[in-house]
Amino acid sequence: MNFSLKHHLIQGARFLESPNQSERCVDRQIDLLIIHNISLPPGEFGTGCIDDLFCNRLDVQAHPFFEEIADLKVSTHILIDRQGIVTQYVPLDKKAWHAGESSFGGCKNCNDFSIGIELEGTDTESFAEEQYTSLVSITKLLMEEYPCLNLDRIVGHSDVAPERKTDPGPFFNWTRYKGALSE
Repeated sequence: MNFSLKHHLIQGARFLESPNQSERCVDRQIDLLIIHNISLPPGEFGTGCIDDLFCNRLDVQAHPFFEEIADLKVSTHILIDRQGIVTQYVPLDKKAWHAGESSFGGCKNCNDFSIGIELEGTDTESFAEEQYTSLVSITKLLMEEYPCLNLDRIVGHSDVAPERKTDPGPFFNWTRYKGALSE
């Protein structure tokens, strides 16, 4: 799929705006890309519950785990589902609430200067071929738009919040992904 950017929105992606966003600091460049994984309920795919979480409409009665996360106000810029379909929740010039308490290169609050990409998945299984294809396309587009993004500034959630997070997990193929970005 061919993606492009217009007015901070990815053309070719579905857009579903999350209320969980805020203004970015105007004097800070976007120079970090954080890769995450998510599945809701945990380990289940294609449920639509990720949209519901990021849009504050999760039915807490639908699954016992949802009661644990009922009060979360979180979002991401981009989600890539198991079929490689891309959904954008927050315009790229806005701050998505994806990294939480975080630090990278001595700078705290990574949400201030990063873009978050969620892959529908878990720490315990491989990601789909279609996800890598979309992820590489989107990442190349972002690297063109934001010249401070480079291979050294593409990290996992576990890299910016190692005490709290493990994603994208051991089944995410960093070598494959970053190799494809160099092609």
